[in-house]
Amino acid sequence: MKPARRAWLAAPLLGWLRPARAGAQIEEPLADAVRTALAAAVADDGPPRPHFSRLDDRLAYLRWLGAASQRLKPHKADAHARLDLLQTAWYESRRAGLETALVLGLIQVESGFRKYAISAAGARGYMQVMPFWARQIGDGDVQGLFHLQTNLRFGCVILRHYLDIEQGDLFMALGRYNGSRGRPEYPRRVLGARRLWDIAAD
Repeated sequence: MKPARRAWLAAPLLGWLRPARAGAQIEEPLADAVRTALAAAVADDGPPRPHFSRLDDRLAYLRWLGAASQRLKPHKADAHARLDLLQTAWYESRRAGLETALVLGLIQVESGFRKYAISAAGARGYMQVMPFWARQIGDGDVQGLFHLQTNLRFGCVILRHYLDIEQGDLFMALGRYNGSRGRPEYPRRVLGARRLWDIAAD
């Protein structure tokens, strides 16, 4: 078996032993206009239901969904839970103008695909959203950050916000997301995990 394949199979086992990675993200003051824009961006508009105007696009999506589901299986045995996570990640990443592979890579690093992961600093859920975000741009319900779509909505909007602040510099935006801005370890981990989710049909 190739080393890369062994590492992929071992990853879910290690994920259960590792604490969640997030925790040092810094709460920064937001201008009123930024706060309003971010609050509007996280406002719930119903469950993610992709719509396609072209049959080829729908078929490409279904191929991606099948391939990604197989890749996620070592982390999530339940097929319904896998599809729910993947469909939501696909929808929320595109809604925020992000690559789905990047969002899945970030989830893998942050929480090991554990819905109820909590970091030492209290960051929650798949994308390890810090509770202060629920107060700043949400309805203040910290427990809501364990809801799949809410967590991914917040995480994607926050990462998009950091990308905008960093003028598109993904390396710096990822560091800001993790609270380790300027250090290479975290961005390298996420970008490495992104390659595992870079499925051709995406």
